[in-house]
Amino acid sequence: MEFGRVTPGELEEADFTLPPDPQLTIKTLGASKNDKPFQVHVGCAKWGRKEWVGKIYPLKTKDANFLDEYVKHFDCIELNATFYNVYPPPTISKWKEKANSNPDFKFCPKFSQSISHIRRLKNADDITTVYYEGIMAFGDKLGPLFLQLSDNYTPKSFPELKVYLESLPKDVPVFVELRHKEWFADATVRAQVFELFHQLNIGAVITDATGRRDVVHMELPTPHAFIRFVGNSLHRSDYARCDEWVERIKQWRNMGLQSAWFFMHQHDERYSPELADYVIEKLNQELGTQLQRPKFIDRDKPAPGLFD
Repeated sequence: MEFGRVTPGELEEADFTLPPDPQLTIKTLGASKNDKPFQVHVGCAKWGRKEWVGKIYPLKTKDANFLDEYVKHFDCIELNATFYNVYPPPTISKWKEKANSNPDFKFCPKFSQSISHIRRLKNADDITTVYYEGIMAFGDKLGPLFLQLSDNYTPKSFPELKVYLESLPKDVPVFVELRHKEWFADATVRAQVFELFHQLNIGAVITDATGRRDVVHMELPTPHAFIRFVGNSLHRSDYARCDEWVERIKQWRNMGLQSAWFFMHQHDERYSPELADYVIEKLNQELGTQLQRPKFIDRDKPAPGLFD
């Protein structure tokens, strides 16, 4: 992932402190009522990483079997494949079958770029229908959906965003990622868009990237968190940042958070399994969860860091 990437010098100067909870988050969690156990999930963005062969995938694993191996290590995936193509139900069903070996596994598909970036949410009903027809084939393996708006999608398009979100089916959770700086720079605009999400029961993606600290907004319009963490190839700060996130998720759970989805990204994705493993271990320690850690072929071999 290139979003929020900085130079090594800028990385050393970055302030990664998580902001305090906004009033909306406090209100949302305070009003949360749920008699189900708290759920937390940790995964990556893609299963098709050749760099993981010999690390968590057995040597000589073929591309066609990467998903079969991925589901042995993680309980969810931020499915970016659906951003680039709108897949028909038969293809989705094949992916679902591969994931059946993990009872807890969930796919979290991103909305197609045809909807979000090309049509920019306007006149997109037909593509949206086809997209939903495909992803519904995941059945019980379907997690929340993820609508990423373009970097140049500004608050001027708020009316179109409102109309589109109001039109979406209500039976599948949706999270929206805002990226343009104007959504966060103006307090009135910020309050308006997150209040809209709150009214529509739409979640807000929090993307923790080094070069875009404004996107670490900490707004929870629903009692569910969807966190996209962008690490820096196992830089020492990655671990401290993850520690702070685990502590915040723990606080949120105690305040009323019902679920957390934590997706690991790296600018060099070869290192995502190592940091995801670290997060899972910390979550299990601090929250008493029993998430399965990824199984490294040579777990005793120390993970290399580029900036240690």
